[in-house]
Amino acid sequence: MGDLIYTCVQWVHNFGAVMVVSAPAVALWLGQDHEARHHQLAWLMVLGWTTQGASGAGFGLTSLYLKGQIPDVAGIALVALVIKITCAATGFILAVVYLRVGAVHWSSRSQILVRQFMLGLGVTALSGAAFLRWYL
Repeated sequence: MGDLIYTCVQWVHNFGAVMVVSAPAVALWLGQDHEARHHQLAWLMVLGWTTQGASGAGFGLTSLYLKGQIPDVAGIALVALVIKITCAATGFILAVVYLRVGAVHWSSRSQILVRQFMLGLGVTALSGAAFLRWYL
């Protein structure tokens, strides 16, 4: 039963990862002439980072429920976890700010930089996941 719970949490986490990388990549690919699509993709980024954070916490809660304690995260795994949490928080906040301010208040260059930065956050979080799994 424990493996099934972990698998379900991982499944959700993977979809969050797809969202945080694909949404900014698609936004960059579309260029500047698709404001409605960019708005939808920004919502997808918010959903993706929320999913990443919630499912990440879900891993710890699953361990707590099944084993009576959270995983012992130290060294490289701890650094990777901090990087992932920082990416999730930063990505979530940036996407919310982008939505609240509205694209019309951002210069074209600023919009491109935000999308590039969001893509970088997604790739960095995914890279951190590899280290976290290997060293945990």
